[in-house]
Order: sequence, then C-alpha cells, then structure tokens
Amino acid sequence: MDNLEEDLTCSVCYSLFSDPRVLPCSHTFCKSCLDNLLHVSTNYSIWRPLRLPLKCPNCRSVVELPPAGVEALPTNVCLRAIIEKYQNESEPRPPPCEEHHRQPLNMYCIQDRQLICGMCLTVGEHQGHPIDDLQAAFIREKQTPALLLARLSERRWAQVCELGEQLEQEKARCEGLVRQDRQEVNQFFQTLEAVLVQKKHAYMDALDKAGAEVARAYDPLIHRVKELQEEQLDLVSLGSSVEEEDSPLVFLDKVHLFRERVEEFIKTPLPSVINLSVSPRAAEFLQQHWPAVTIGSLEEAPEKNPTKHFFCSVPDLTSLCVVDVQR
Repeated sequence: MDNLEEDLTCSVCYSLFSDPRVLPCSHTFCKSCLDNLLHVSTNYSIWRPLRLPLKCPNCRSVVELPPAGVEALPTNVCLRAIIEKYQNESEPRPPPCEEHHRQPLNMYCIQDRQLICGMCLTVGEHQGHPIDDLQAAFIREKQTPALLLARLSERRWAQVCELGEQLEQEKARCEGLVRQDRQEVNQFFQTLEAVLVQKKHAYMDALDKAGAEVARAYDPLIHRVKELQEEQLDLVSLGSSVEEEDSPLVFLDKVHLFRERVEEFIKTPLPSVINLSVSPRAAEFLQQHWPAVTIGSLEEAPEKNPTKHFFCSVPDLTSLCVVDVQR
C-alpha cells in the first residue's frame, strides 16, 4: 500500500495527484503544480511565443504547451480513477459486529441510537427498527443543537431564575422555623430539667434528713457500746496486773477495788437494739407514683418534709419517714 501511494504522488508537491494532467513527454503532474511552473517560466522569458515552453520536472526536456496553457493538457483519467479508488479504500472501515462476527456495523439504528449490522436488523434484537445512514443522520441532526438552543428563551431563563429565588426563600423560611423550634425545644427541656433537678434535690434533702434521724437514733447507742467495750478491756488488763502482784497487802487492796469495778460493770444495763424502718422506699415509691406523673403536674407536686415516727402515705417526692417499728 505504501508503494502504491508513492506511485500516486506528484513529484512536485509530494502529495496525491490533484486533477492530474499529462505533458507531451508523457509525465503526469498536478494541474496546479504545472500552472505554477508555467508562471515562473513565462515571467523570465523576454518574449512570449505562441506555444508556451515548459521544462518537465522529471525528464528535464522542454515541451511546448498549447496557447491555452495547462488547461488544454489532457487529463490522466485512469490515474484519477485509481486515486479515487485508493482514497475510498484508505478510509477507515466500520468495526465488525460483536454479536454477528465479520458483519460490518454499517447502519445506524434510529430507535436505539447505535450502529448495527444487517443481521441485527433482520434477525437480531433490532429487527423492525427504523434505520438510516450514519452520515445522513449526522447531517440531518447537525442543526438540531442550534434549534434546541433557540428554544431556551430569555423568558424561560427568567422563570427558572425566579423559581430558584423562590425556592431559596422558602428554604430560608423553613430553616428559620426549624431554628425557632430548636430554641423552643431547648428552652422547654431546660425548664423541665430545672424542675426535675429541684425535685431531685428535694428528694435528696429528705434522704439526708432521714439519714440524720438514723444517725441520731443509733450513734449514741453505738458510742455507749464502744465505751462498754473499752471499759471491759481495761478490767481485763487490770485483772491481769492484780494477778501478778506479789505483796499480800497490796494484792488484797487491788482485789477489793477490782471486785467493786467488776460488780459495777456487770450491773450496768446494756443498751437495747432499736429497729427503725425507712418508709416508703425510693424504688417502690418511684415505680408506684412517678409513672402517673404528667409534665403539667410535675412542677405543682407538693413537697413535704418527713415527720419523725409517722408513716407518710402522701405520694410525694419528699414523703420519706423514719419509723420506729417497736413503738
């Protein structure tokens, strides 16, 4: 193919022959190339004969052209036909069909907007679809973008812009409502948290008072028991020292004093164990009464301080009592 292209190339312009013309010496050149050569040759001539002389670029022989010039030279019809065939065969061939091997994709399916082969149209999935030549479809639709752009009028653009502004305004309005609701929610739950914290503190205060009552009831008894323990330990130590005394007189004196202390210690009454009850218990109270508490009645719920030695049955946070069950 490369050798064929060399044979079809003009030796003056080194391009494929364009309108090839034959000189009397039988060599062929492009008509435009011969016109340029003739123009240069006649410019340097002092006189112009009836027949125009021209030196052949290949054989260097001087040939005479008719008075009409290059236009009167015969056309190399065979060479021109070969060049046209060569140019047609040199164009890229359509790719083969993947489904039907060796079948060229030489038709354009208008419905599916793709290249198909003859088998696709007759027995394939494109059977019955409208078809066209690809180049013809291209030329037919070439002006379509401009027509479609013409339909995008300024009025349409103004409508779209106005719609965009309206949407932005509505979005801003809704976002403002959401921000306002967010503030209301925060404020509502902050108030609710403050009430709950207040109730919690009241309940904890009641528990602190109950704990103080428990301490007042038990701490003196526990302190007295510790004093008795220390006194008994002192007596045990004293008895050991008396046993080790060697002087009879001193021993008898110490034994007398030790006997008096032991008898006095034994006669000392022991404190009684008291049995107090904390009522109501927090877990039971919360499970029984708080599920029925509403948000509206939460803040108005009564708060009562516990009364010592009295059962409290009012369903209130602070209705906590310490009761002596022995009384």
